[in-house]
Amino acid sequence: MDEELKPMLSVREFDPDRDTERVEAVERICEVGPSGKLSLFTDMLRDPICRVRHSPAFLMLVAEIGEEVVGMIRGCIKTVTCGKRLSRNGKHNANNTKHVPVYTKVAYILGLRVSPNQRRMGIGLKLVHRMEAWFRDNGAEYSYMATENDNLASVKLFTDKCGYSKFRTPSILVNPVFAHRARVSPKVTIISLSPSDAEVLYRRRFATTEFFPRDIDSVLKNKLSLGTFLAVPGGSYSSETWPGPDLFLSDPPKSWALVSVWNSKEVFTLEVRGASRVKRTLAKTTRVVDRALPWLRVPSIPDLFRPFGFHFMYGLGGEGPDAAKMVKALCGFAHNLAMEKGCRVVATEVSPNEPLRSGIPHWKMLSCDEDLWCMKRLGEDYSDGSVGDWTKSQPGMSIFVDPREV
Repeated sequence: MDEELKPMLSVREFDPDRDTERVEAVERICEVGPSGKLSLFTDMLRDPICRVRHSPAFLMLVAEIGEEVVGMIRGCIKTVTCGKRLSRNGKHNANNTKHVPVYTKVAYILGLRVSPNQRRMGIGLKLVHRMEAWFRDNGAEYSYMATENDNLASVKLFTDKCGYSKFRTPSILVNPVFAHRARVSPKVTIISLSPSDAEVLYRRRFATTEFFPRDIDSVLKNKLSLGTFLAVPGGSYSSETWPGPDLFLSDPPKSWALVSVWNSKEVFTLEVRGASRVKRTLAKTTRVVDRALPWLRVPSIPDLFRPFGFHFMYGLGGEGPDAAKMVKALCGFAHNLAMEKGCRVVATEVSPNEPLRSGIPHWKMLSCDEDLWCMKRLGEDYSDGSVGDWTKSQPGMSIFVDPREV
């Protein structure tokens, strides 16, 4: 009799007017870090869909028992590069070939939460299945998710119960924003590109990179994108002599690199919790010394124990033997931009095989060597046989991390 009176679980679309406060309450009780360890907490600034709302298509679902919200999940869909194939310009011209991207529609799951006192009841599984149904209805061919390698509960749910496979292990590289400006090599000139010029460079040189978004123009023109910046050898080009992307690519300098910057500070803030009093005091001491003696350039630790914003570097790429040095200059430029905007860290995410990784300054204590991406094939009617099943493909040298899903 009691079982018959027990409220049934229902899953429905998120209603911001009705659900925001209840969703925030679930987020708070789910973000309880392990005892004695540092944990990262997210404040979505009263906008629970902030991390997906800039994607081409998105959905948030909530699980409800009676009037209580006991779980939620977010998802979005976009079209990205999943491989490349050779294309010939001309029927019989075997020498005039180039690689062109192969695109597919991919869905991304993030923000799966279930109230601690309601776990082991199949709520997470039901949320995932309902989200996948929406993905299929909207033509997604693959679904993937990202989690920490040591989040065993999440990994087990997706790989054991939902049919996902471990797919990629990119690295999250985080660098603190110091109280002093970073030094940018005088041998490097940095040029700010217009969104249209940046789009041409990305499509002409990096469109075959895995996960490259086909709507890169929408990303570059988004209000959160602070710009795309090109690094070239000093004396080659300047903002005044920039010839445009076509002429630049017809005769590029020996080495060059570019990166775009996304203002995540306007979307959500982060906060480090669980630090001991000793660690807090040490961090504060480095800041005090740095302010008092700036010429020493002490590597101070910004205050990460209160809510802080960050900038995300995306679309990082380059060519030539000194491309890593160009990337280092761009990272210094991005650091200074973040300092001006009041951010405390600059972050990026790259493939573990990324050849330009050596040019990206980062602190190991703030970074993650292996973020885990798991993927599942949703449909068997894949649109281009030249790639086959993407989930079984080998990782490439680089990966494009969409800032709309950070």
